Amino acid sequence: MTPDEMAALQARAYTHMPPWSALALTEMMSSPLALLVTAPNGFALARVVADEAELLALAVDPDYQRQGIARALLGKLEHDAHARGAETCFLEVAETNGPARAFYATMGYEMAGKRGGYYRQKDGPAVDALLMKKSLTFG
Repeated sequence: MTPDEMAALQARAYTHMPPWSALALTEMMSSPLALLVTAPNGFALARVVADEAELLALAVDPDYQRQGIARALLGKLEHDAHARGAETCFLEVAETNGPARAFYATMGYEMAGKRGGYYRQKDGPAVDALLMKKSLTFG
């Protein structure tokens, strides 16, 4: 999946915040710390530093949501991050994004903190981000 395709997919999937540009995705993926997992209708992008992974983006085309794609992408990303030495994965999710919060909870993520006014909205005030984490232990 090219950065242009990823940016277009993210623009369709992200109704709660502005999507990344193709240039921003290209720059992130050029880092040796980047970890990208793709599927025909989705992608997950993370950064792995030492023993921590940070999920930066998870997007699935709206026409293909609720079919297990996000679950598979996140599971593969966690496995690959663990293979790189990550013991914990962190992510931020908008406090107002109930479906995403519920999804991450079903994937084993727990609340770890809050970042006030983290997400700028297209219209309206900034929204707090909830910091969530998961131990990447595979047995």
